[in-house]
Amino acid sequence: MANVAHVSRVRSLYKRILVLHRFMPIDLRALGDQYVKDEFRRNKSASPEEVKAFMTEWEKYGATLQTQVLDAMAGKLEKLEFGVVLSEDRLKHFQDEQVGQLYELMLEATKPNRQFDIQDDRS
Repeated sequence: MANVAHVSRVRSLYKRILVLHRFMPIDLRALGDQYVKDEFRRNKSASPEEVKAFMTEWEKYGATLQTQVLDAMAGKLEKLEFGVVLSEDRLKHFQDEQVGQLYELMLEATKPNRQFDIQDDRS
């Protein structure tokens, strides 16, 4: 029964993040959606300790994104920005692979001509 509850919690978080991504610019949404899908898939067979850390970090991401979206919708932000600055101290706790992933994600997200050439049909 605990496994069913865990799966439900993971799916709920996954769906919540994808819904929040709908408020992002279309190219960042595509990049974020793909990253989330890859990360959740990659961590399906993680150890219990890794799952705990994984869920904690993705829940923080979801909460941060929700706050940013709500602030943007309420007109509290002059400039729409997503994410947070990671301190050097926090980066020290990352594995080399994670630092590499963050670097690649940062490069893709800050490109003037992003990989995702998507037309926004929303009117």
